[in-house]
Amino acid sequence: MTKQVQQIDRVIIRFAGDSGDGMQLTGDRFTQETASFGNDLSTLPNFPAEIRAPAGTLPGVSSFQLHFADHDIMTPGDAPNVLVAMNPAALKANVDDLPRGATVIVNTDEFTKRSLAKVGYEADPLADDSLSEFKVSRVPLTSMTVKALEEFDISKKDSQRAKNMFALGLLSWMYNRPTEGTLGFLKSKFSGKPEILAANVAAFEAGWSFGETTEDFAVSYEVKPARLPSGTYRNITGNAAISYGLVAGSQLSGLPLFLGSYPITPASDILHELSRHKHMGVRTFQAEDEIAGVGAALGAAFGGSLGVTTTSGPGMVLKAESLGLAVMTELPLLVIDVQRAGPSTGMPTKTEQADLLMAMFGRNGESPVPVVAPQSPSDCFDVAIEATRIASKYRTPVIVLSDGYLANGSEPWRIPAVADLPDLSVDFASPSEDGGEFRPYDRDPETLARPWAVPGTPGLEHRIGGIEKSDGTGNISYSPANHDLMVRSRQAKIDGIARDIPELEVDDPTGDAEVLVLGWGGTYGSIGAGVRRVRRAGGKVAQAHLRHLNPFPQNLGAALRSYDRVLVPEINLGQLAMLLRSKYLVDVIGYTKVRGLPFKAEELAGVVQEVIDRV
Repeated sequence: MTKQVQQIDRVIIRFAGDSGDGMQLTGDRFTQETASFGNDLSTLPNFPAEIRAPAGTLPGVSSFQLHFADHDIMTPGDAPNVLVAMNPAALKANVDDLPRGATVIVNTDEFTKRSLAKVGYEADPLADDSLSEFKVSRVPLTSMTVKALEEFDISKKDSQRAKNMFALGLLSWMYNRPTEGTLGFLKSKFSGKPEILAANVAAFEAGWSFGETTEDFAVSYEVKPARLPSGTYRNITGNAAISYGLVAGSQLSGLPLFLGSYPITPASDILHELSRHKHMGVRTFQAEDEIAGVGAALGAAFGGSLGVTTTSGPGMVLKAESLGLAVMTELPLLVIDVQRAGPSTGMPTKTEQADLLMAMFGRNGESPVPVVAPQSPSDCFDVAIEATRIASKYRTPVIVLSDGYLANGSEPWRIPAVADLPDLSVDFASPSEDGGEFRPYDRDPETLARPWAVPGTPGLEHRIGGIEKSDGTGNISYSPANHDLMVRSRQAKIDGIARDIPELEVDDPTGDAEVLVLGWGGTYGSIGAGVRRVRRAGGKVAQAHLRHLNPFPQNLGAALRSYDRVLVPEINLGQLAMLLRSKYLVDVIGYTKVRGLPFKAEELAGVVQEVIDRV
C-alpha cells in the first residue's frame, strides 16, 4: 500500500523517556540524518544531572528536541509538534508544552498502574479524554521490539533496551530520513558484539516497517532541504566547535595547544574532544582539581604554549586566584566557562548565563580581563579563534562565556576555508643585539603588551610571580607611584582592545525603529526568532547582539542612545543591564528568567511588542 506523503516546511520533534532509555542517542542519530539530508536544524538536549536518575519518575525524564526546516531557523522551537513518550513520566513532564493538535506517540507497554501512580496519575490518560486535543498514537513499542528480536540470542533486557531504535526507525519513516548513517553508526558502535549489532539493526528496521504497514500512520511527511549558502556543512555542537576553534587558533598562531582541565558538566566534552587531536600538537592534562588545571595551563603559557583551561561556574570560583596571577604576569591564557545554573552545584545540566559579573569582577584587586561570548553552537568556533587572537596579541588571560544550551545544542556549520582564517602569528622576545639587559615589562606602544619570553632563552632571564612588578624591569616593587602606574597600565591595555574589535552592528531594517533589543551569548537565537515574529506582524524593532563584553564595542553607547527604549533579555537577574546602566547611564529595560532553559521566541515576541506599545 502506497501512503500519502505530505510536504511541510518545518517540524519540531521531542523524544522523551527515562534517562536510561537512550533518548539522547535517539535524538542525536535523528539529528545527524537530518543534517546529512540538508535541512537547517537546531537542537535542545535536556537531561538529568544524575548518571541514572530514578526510573519512571519525573526528575528522571530525559528529552531531546529537534527543530528542522526547509528554511533558515534560529531556535529548537517553542513547542513540539510531535512528542514520543516512552512512559507515563515522559508524557506528564512534557504534555503541557504541546500545542493543540500535536501528535503524541505513546509506548503503551509502560502505562501500568504502578508506573501511572509513581508520577501521580490517578487515571490512565490514554483511557480518559485528558489527551483529546492531541492526535494520540498508541504503540506498544517495548513488546513489539521484543517480538521483532525473538530470533536473536540476547536477553529480554537487551531486547527491551532496543526500543529506542524501534522508535527511531518509526520516526525516520514518518519524516523520510536517510538511514545509511544510522546503520553505519550501529555497525561501528557494536562492531565487537555482532548479536547486539544485528538486534539493534533489526529493531530499527522493524520500526520503519511498522510505520510503512500500519494503518495508524496513514501519512508520512517530507521536509525539503534548506537553501543555505553554498559550502561544505556538518552538524556541530558548541563544545565541539570550541574544541576545533582552539585547535585552529593553535595552528594559526603557531603555538602548541595545552589544555589543563578538571572534568565538570557541561564543559567535559571539550576535554574529551581535544584529547583526540594529539596529531595536531594538542596536549591534554586531566588534573586532580580545578586549581591544578588552571595552574598547569598558566605554566604552559609561561613556557610558550597556548594555555587553555575549561570549566563551569563552580570551577571559575576556584580558578580566580590563578586568573589574578595571569593578570599580574600578563601571560596569554584562555579560560572557557561553559555556564550552568547555580549557585554552588546548582543544576549542572541546565543552562544559565549568570557568570558575567564574576567574569568581570570575580578577582581581588583591579584585575581586568577581556570577556567574549559566542551566540550559537557554530559561533563557538569563531569565538575561540578570536579569544586566541586577543590573548596572544595583548598578553592577557581571556574568558570565553559559553553556556550549557550552546555547549550541548547543535546546528549546521559551514566549514571555513583555511585561507579565510586570520593570521595569528606570534613574535616571541629575543635578546637585544647590543647585549643590553632584558626588560620584561617594557610595553608595545600600540597594544601595551609586554614581551613574551620563552624560559630558558639565554639573555631573557627575568623574575615572574604574583608580587607587583616594577614598570619596565619587572623587579619586585612596593612603590605607591609604581603600583598606581601598573594598575592603570593593565587597565589601559584591556580598554585599548576596543579599538581592535568590530563596532556593534545594529539590524534595523526600516531605520526608524524606536525599540532596540540587545542580547549577549546564547540568547541570540531566541531573540532573533522573537524579533522576526514582531516584524512579520508589522512591528518596527531593531536588534543587536554583543560578542565582546569587556571591553564593549566603541559605538555601543551611541547605539543605546539612538533608541527610545532598549530591552535586554538575559538568563540571569539582569547582569548585562546593570553594566550598561552604570557605564552609559541608559535606563535599559531588563527581562530576565532563570529556569535552566532558553527563552521561547513567542514569549520574547510578546515582551518586545509590549515595549513597543509603551513608547
